Amino acid sequence: MKKMITLILALAMVMSMVACGQKTPTETNAPETQAPETTAAPAVEVPASALEILENVWALFGDAEKFPVMGGDYETMVPDAPGAVNVATPDFMVGTLLVPETEAANVTDAAALVHGMMLNNFTCGVFRVNGDAAAFADAMYGKISTNPWMCGMPEKMVIAVIGGEYVLAVFGVNDAVNPFETKLAEAYADADVKYSEAIAG
Repeated sequence: MKKMITLILALAMVMSMVACGQKTPTETNAPETQAPETTAAPAVEVPASALEILENVWALFGDAEKFPVMGGDYETMVPDAPGAVNVATPDFMVGTLLVPETEAANVTDAAALVHGMMLNNFTCGVFRVNGDAAAFADAMYGKISTNPWMCGMPEKMVIAVIGGEYVLAVFGVNDAVNPFETKLAEAYADADVKYSEAIAG
């Protein structure tokens, strides 16, 4: 009988030890639930100048891909490279780069790259805008899409906002604009392309 009681007490002690070693359903090893982390949107990097944007895109063209170009405006024309545009005399911006006259005063910095022989084959302007860059892009779209073309019809336009402050507008033939659009995406992956479409004749 003593052996039986001793055995029962030993079993009871073993069972209590096993029970102490187990976790109850409320004692799990799962990590405590935390409020989801809120991460701020990454800051948009603003390029230093309109000229920097064009130089960065043009630098991605290989020698075999390049075509004859001029940069800048009538007074500061640069051969074979992008150039700065004098925003104090907006004639070039309005007449060649097709900035609407009502928007020219909002441009604080500009650069251009145009085809060396035929503007309608390729014309690109980059504009730092004092104000709403998206609204400026829309105005550029309206001007380019309704322009009365002479001396050859451009086939395509691309208009993008870069860094939230710059608007790039390019129009010309597909063979020039399409590779430029590809290089633009390589140089500025976060560029917000507002328009990329054919120009109706």
